[in-house]
Amino acid sequence: MKKIIRIRNLDCANCAAELSEELMEIEGVAEASADFINQRVTLDCTPEALDRCIDCISHFEEVEIVDANAPKKRERHCKEILSVSLSALFFVPALVLQIMDVNTWLCFSLFLASALSAGWIVLWNVVLSVPRMFRDGFHPSVLLDENFLMTVAAVGAFAIGENLEGAAVMLLYEIGELLQSIAVGSSRGAIEKLMQLQSDTAVRITEEGTEEIDPSLLCAGDRILLRRGDRVPADCRIFEGETSFDTKSLTGEAYFREAGVGAEILAGCVNEGGAVKAEVLRPVSESAVSRILDLVENAASKKAKPEKFITRFARIYTPVVVFSALLLAVLPPLWNAFDFPTWIGRALNFLVISCPCALIISVPLTYFSGVGALARAGVLAKGAAHLDLLAAVKVAAFDKTGTLTEGKFRISSVTGGDEVLKLAASLEAMSTHPLAEAFAGLEAYTAQSCEEIAGMGISGVVKGKHILVGSARLMRERGVEADERTGADLILYVAEEGQLIGTISITDAVRPEAKETLVALKESGIGRIAVLTGDTALRAETMLKELPVDEVRAALLPEEKPKAAEALKAYGPLLYVGDGINDTPVMAASDVAVAMGGLGSDAAIEASDFVLAGDNLSALPKALKGAKKTRRIVTENIVGSIVLKVVLMALSLFGLIPLWAAVFGDVGVMLLAVLNSMRMRCSL
Repeated sequence: MKKIIRIRNLDCANCAAELSEELMEIEGVAEASADFINQRVTLDCTPEALDRCIDCISHFEEVEIVDANAPKKRERHCKEILSVSLSALFFVPALVLQIMDVNTWLCFSLFLASALSAGWIVLWNVVLSVPRMFRDGFHPSVLLDENFLMTVAAVGAFAIGENLEGAAVMLLYEIGELLQSIAVGSSRGAIEKLMQLQSDTAVRITEEGTEEIDPSLLCAGDRILLRRGDRVPADCRIFEGETSFDTKSLTGEAYFREAGVGAEILAGCVNEGGAVKAEVLRPVSESAVSRILDLVENAASKKAKPEKFITRFARIYTPVVVFSALLLAVLPPLWNAFDFPTWIGRALNFLVISCPCALIISVPLTYFSGVGALARAGVLAKGAAHLDLLAAVKVAAFDKTGTLTEGKFRISSVTGGDEVLKLAASLEAMSTHPLAEAFAGLEAYTAQSCEEIAGMGISGVVKGKHILVGSARLMRERGVEADERTGADLILYVAEEGQLIGTISITDAVRPEAKETLVALKESGIGRIAVLTGDTALRAETMLKELPVDEVRAALLPEEKPKAAEALKAYGPLLYVGDGINDTPVMAASDVAVAMGGLGSDAAIEASDFVLAGDNLSALPKALKGAKKTRRIVTENIVGSIVLKVVLMALSLFGLIPLWAAVFGDVGVMLLAVLNSMRMRCSL
């Protein structure tokens, strides 16, 4: 069974990794992921193991389990601010007295009070870690975390008479933790703004009039009233009136969409025109908004390679540096006149500086901020891992119909008369292919049977006669004589009882943003752009002649597209953009898959790594830019943090920096990394 448990007071990436590790060791747990950003734990476990998991979570440091339906409380950090303030209140007079060399015992008492005021949380977490270390075996890595490092540093400083530095360790560390918590909360709040996409109420139209209800009560087929200023509560279709909708919350683009009778509107848009009436297409739980929130909330659980590396690195690194610091405190004094206080001080410096907080917090925070930045631009990432893959792509391939073109088909001409149109409409009414939309609302017969032929057309029985509707290729394979016509329009051939009786011309148009998008992709480092389509080469090349496309692979059946995608991967990692069920095989074969269609195709979304929420291609270059920026900031944080720590650790070995400066340096590196991560909060 899968279970999501909402929690609070888990604000540390390293703690989240430890909690995940402890949960995975419980018998019956197949998967466990603690998300410190979204404040929740995702479990895949047996019912018997669930109780043990809940017990483990509730006894992990200060973590609390909260009601899933309870409103989220705003983080005020009152406890942390009070601790820091009280600690500073003791620290300042102690510092003044020490400078004046007045009453050593009073100074010691004030410094100790300052350390305890700031560090009681740290000390308590160390105490709580001891029983967890012996739970289901012996796990020393549970104890050897940043709380342990700071406790050892502070206690060691007091033990060798460096009272000021002992207090400074705890005070500076707690200030750093407070600032870190505020930064994480700020990033978390940026994502939570997406929750504003959801409407609080819906106005349902009934026989008695109207009633205001919770949107979750809406069902497919319900009729609703959308007044000026209302946020659309569920995906719907307008059946009365005309208006304009602000779609920025979904697309990231500040423009209004004009909509009249028959227009489909996604949940989350805001009515900026007159009142209209609409019919609900699907429940709120299946709406665009629900998909967006689900994708964004689950993105943090799919970690990128650097995140996984840092988590594994910290589990090995921390015990190693603790052991190294111990050797540094013991061995050199044996050959240096037994000068233990000096080398213990240097070992404590080494221990404090080695704390991997900067890496542990900044890397996942950067990816999380990257996912949020893409979401604000109208691109939904299914996980941080996909950002790395997107940043590396060199080749882009597109489906033609519904992706580079609008996919809004209409009939331009018919040969053979109205009967040809009615027969075709009879079969198309049974089809799920996008072309069938061109026949919606036309007069038709009732088809006795119907069979779709992938990539070629449709076959069935109408009025007791066998009817074929599809491409020239379908006609040839079924023995129907048909002269293939060429041009920009799509030609559907209609045959009755093995004889061609007419043709229907279907028109489509290239998306207005397609050319600009492909040019921007080229400028972003995409070296080759290809189009994979089931359409004829002549028609595809005629329609796409204005676009900067390097290669068109035409007349492909759905099963042939993955082979074409594999061939394109010879030029580098492949990005594929498609919109329908027939694109799922090639999406699975590509390195990065992007689904379009306004979140309309479940199969395409399931197979994809990214979703263009607003069905707008122009968001794609922004996604590529955001992915590359995320990867760049992660690299900067990893390299910068390691270099700065190595320098500080080297200085500490030679006794060139005091303990308080070591703590300040460690906190400073962490804050620099966090602030650098927050650059992803900027618009793309």
